[in-house]
Amino acid sequence: MEIPITGLLLHSEGSDSEHAHSLLITSWDGRPVRLHVHPISGDTSFDVGHFHHYAGTTDPAPSGVPHVHHYNVETSFNDQHIHYVRGTTGPAIPLPEGGHYHDFEGYTTVNGRIPHSHRYKGRTGNEEK
Repeated sequence: MEIPITGLLLHSEGSDSEHAHSLLITSWDGRPVRLHVHPISGDTSFDVGHFHHYAGTTDPAPSGVPHVHHYNVETSFNDQHIHYVRGTTGPAIPLPEGGHYHDFEGYTTVNGRIPHSHRYKGRTGNEEK
């Protein structure tokens, strides 16, 4: 099965012989591609006597094509420190009423008087344009 894709191939020069290419997709199967984000929030696991809350949005990704999102969110300030929640979501999971969400999970960065991390796990909210 072939799916027609249109886009722009971007070339960036590096040092000496190094360079890179990126593809910016502008249409997928004849439909224009737009970017969207998802809200992301939750509470970390309870470790070393406390937990943290986190909230923010994912990085933008194209709509209507198989995709994932990157995220980088700061936690609440608890027990005199913060952590960062960083990672990449799983693939899009369609919702019956339209739109989609993504599952995500991982461990925060290490921080605190007693160095530790927290586990987190959740689902993004529905896509936001």
